[in-house]
Amino acid sequence: MNLSNNNILLVEDDPDITDLVNIHLNDMGFDLDHASDGNTGLDLALNHTYTLIILDLMLPGLDGIDICKKIRAKDSQTPIIMLTARSEELDRVLGLELGADDYITKPFGIRELIARIKAVLRRIEVDQSHKKPPEEKLIYGDLAIDISKRKVTIREKAVDLTAKEFDLLELFARNPGKAFSRQELLDQIWGYQFEGYDHTVNSHINRLRNKIEQDPSNPLYLKTVWGIGYRFIEPEELDA
Repeated sequence: MNLSNNNILLVEDDPDITDLVNIHLNDMGFDLDHASDGNTGLDLALNHTYTLIILDLMLPGLDGIDICKKIRAKDSQTPIIMLTARSEELDRVLGLELGADDYITKPFGIRELIARIKAVLRRIEVDQSHKKPPEEKLIYGDLAIDISKRKVTIREKAVDLTAKEFDLLELFARNPGKAFSRQELLDQIWGYQFEGYDHTVNSHINRLRNKIEQDPSNPLYLKTVWGIGYRFIEPEELDA
């Protein structure tokens, strides 16, 4: 993703919301591409480069969940903010687990949406500015993590990780032995400052273990710290 790109994609079937968002994003210096149905939105998302995608959950054709899933299968970097008229926790959690960076529930104020957009872009910009040298690799036994290429291998076999799974693994691998609470992981990986989404972290940890651990029920790399959360193995433990 390139933050110098000023194009934002809005996939939304409400013309009033579209007009309002378009006016304010234009004032911020962004160019807006718009799709009013899911199929057109997916086509634009997969065939163009965007700084950000704003994606409604309920759409004609493909819904936002399906679009998010298909985008993340090919693009792990472009930030996605989901819009939803529903307030059910399941919708929010599902969107986050599929790779959305944030969500906002309708009805919302335009100032709130703009604040969320700025927060997501600022977080991405900070992440890019702190990238380590391209040649950096983290190696723990049979597990190798190429930071610049965002590629992971286990016993020299490629492991297919989602963006959030990779972010979690990188955070753990950079801090071997440090115990992270679930809330700390939510704050650092998802950027959320609220409680009650421990199961989002748990499900990502379980999927990550299934991909990198030889025996996920008895993990070597990602250890559970009872009463706290999780930690990554320390190098000396591998040699023991």
